[in-house]
Amino acid sequence: MGLNNINIKERMEHYNVTGLSMTLIENGQISLVDQYGLLEAETTKSVNSDSIFNACSVSKFVTGMLVMKLTEQGLLDLNEDINKRLKSWKVPDNKFTGNNKVTLRNLLCHQSGIIDPVDSFTELRSNDGIPSTVELLEGKTSYCKVPIEVRYEPGSDFQYSDAGFCIIQQLIEDVTERPFREIINELIFQPLKMVNSSFPINVSNEKRENFSCGHNKKGELVDGKYTIYPYPAASGLWTTTFDLSILVMELFNSLKGKSKIGLTASTVMEMISSQGCKEWTGLGLFLDSLGKDFEVSSLGWGKGFQCMIVAFPYLETGLVIMTNTDLGVHQLKGIIGEVYKSFTL
Repeated sequence: MGLNNINIKERMEHYNVTGLSMTLIENGQISLVDQYGLLEAETTKSVNSDSIFNACSVSKFVTGMLVMKLTEQGLLDLNEDINKRLKSWKVPDNKFTGNNKVTLRNLLCHQSGIIDPVDSFTELRSNDGIPSTVELLEGKTSYCKVPIEVRYEPGSDFQYSDAGFCIIQQLIEDVTERPFREIINELIFQPLKMVNSSFPINVSNEKRENFSCGHNKKGELVDGKYTIYPYPAASGLWTTTFDLSILVMELFNSLKGKSKIGLTASTVMEMISSQGCKEWTGLGLFLDSLGKDFEVSSLGWGKGFQCMIVAFPYLETGLVIMTNTDLGVHQLKGIIGEVYKSFTL
């Protein structure tokens, strides 16, 4: 594997991508950190190795790693009714929860019976303030206007859900009695030295020089420049391709019994094993192929940004690519897909 026969600058011009960063992992080590273009259109602010992008739903992979850590510590259980440990809010019982209760495993693999309301979980609007997770789940905010409840029997179908990860976040805060941002920093970011990873509520003036602005497919800045999602566990992460590569290598090392955050090989194997009714869902990430070419992935797509992690655990190879442009098409149909294909040839 490696990057073959692709002129990234030319493809960026073709797709009208403003800025791009990527990190390549080979043989369990970072072999390339490369960046192109600008943090903000029509400026001289170049993307560099410390440039921070909105990771959007790649946040779910990081949250999954935290959940597995807390499971190792005995604070969480993948298979029990989550209402047993939820304190601030409970999943309402209804006709769909009679036989199967919602579990943490269900939530991590998007098979909990929860369906996100239409037009929900959008970016933060500056006039609305920061909603609490309980307010969101109770349907009391403009980001989620109806209460979250189970809409089909847990475990019987797949429905991608941001609300499910809001429930996971509330569960983590209830059992640790600490803010999600604080616990993930202590248990994941600090021991792995992921120094450029955070869940900001806003992008402060002091730090702004490293943060990338979001752009639309025309190359224009999105409103507010820096898109924030007020649901950290689901989509609030801002980070670099280098930091995400550290997390991917932690996945590889954990499988060899060399975790830096205290994960066992069996716990990580569970994370990358098929779950429930869909063979391509793991816990906080997605799966493809079998055997030595077995592939795990996590994708992020939001207002002004697109990104992708792809990793081959048994080959100890991976690619992290982040862009500050929303092309309006699935990652694999734009420049990220072209880089991915050149990498896997």
